[in-house]
Amino acid sequence: MISFGLVAIPVKLYGTGEGSKIRFNMVHGECGTRVNYRYYCPTDDRFVEREELSKGYEFAKGQYVLFTEEELKVLQPEATNAIEITEFVPLEQVDPIYFEKSYYLGPGQGGDKPYQLLARVMKETSRAALARYAARGKNYLVLLRPFETGLIMQQLRYADELRSFDEVPIGESEVNEAELELARQLVEQSAAEAFDPTPYRDVVRDQIFELIDRKVQGEEIVAQPEESPKAQVIDLMEALKASLGEEAKAGTAKGAQAQKRPKRAGGGAKKKARSSGG
Repeated sequence: MISFGLVAIPVKLYGTGEGSKIRFNMVHGECGTRVNYRYYCPTDDRFVEREELSKGYEFAKGQYVLFTEEELKVLQPEATNAIEITEFVPLEQVDPIYFEKSYYLGPGQGGDKPYQLLARVMKETSRAALARYAARGKNYLVLLRPFETGLIMQQLRYADELRSFDEVPIGESEVNEAELELARQLVEQSAAEAFDPTPYRDVVRDQIFELIDRKVQGEEIVAQPEESPKAQVIDLMEALKASLGEEAKAGTAKGAQAQKRPKRAGGGAKKKARSSGG
């Protein structure tokens, strides 16, 4: 339930992505059986059962304060199912470094009109809503923002969960105007008018799935040795000039391919007709 002022909007949460992580299980190589995990206590030199375990917080090296399940339940906030909006902020002022997870928000039963009203007013005002949300034993800071024809809820990191950029060693170097101009030209040559992630794929994941299929078919996989890249001292100006030349060649090649590509009038329609008539 989204709430702000005296307005309450029933909503439903939906995941924004599909699980893409490839998980491998630990298997006994001799017989191919998945192994079980057991807990071992080095002090008593024996395996312990799950009911003997307690949760502990290490407050000093090797020293733990223990908690029972009942004590931990006291620390968990009550899940309210309420997304309580506290303020509306300019969307462009929210740095993506705070973003952690995202969820699609859809209207719940009877919430279509107020949902559309909130989504539209935030889109027209270019504002997002900061809100609190209690779930799964934790208080979350979230951001509601307009997305396509509706809303998306962005789970945020708290400010004290972010490390300061001051911890990153930068060094001191001066960039001259000639280098800046070449870099600017390189950026302009590679610039796109819109963000489109569809051409990009996780090629490593694709290769792993391909290897898995080959292994399922009984093929033995042999890794090819790779040479380690050698460190090189790079002249920045020469590297920028060479990059500009490569970008220009790539652009010319793309243009030539587009001109050579024959036009197939109505090919897509015929293909669709065959599919639908199948």
